[in-house]
Amino acid sequence: MALAGAAILAVLLIIFLVQNTRSTEISFLWMTTSTPLAVALLIGAVGSVLLTLILGTARITQLRRLVRKQRH
Repeated sequence: MALAGAAILAVLLIIFLVQNTRSTEISFLWMTTSTPLAVALLIGAVGSVLLTLILGTARITQLRRLVRKQRH
């Protein structure tokens, strides 16, 4: 079931990338570049996921340390 869901998401992502090939200008601080809209959105989504994983991992580690201190 999970494999079928992943396959459907992959197909939807490919359709999204193919339909959004129009180039757009992106500026960040002093850097400016032109890239397809789909790629820009994909980079933003991946960046958000990575930030969430990093912050979540840090918080879980912090809570585990607190629990260990309370046990001893």
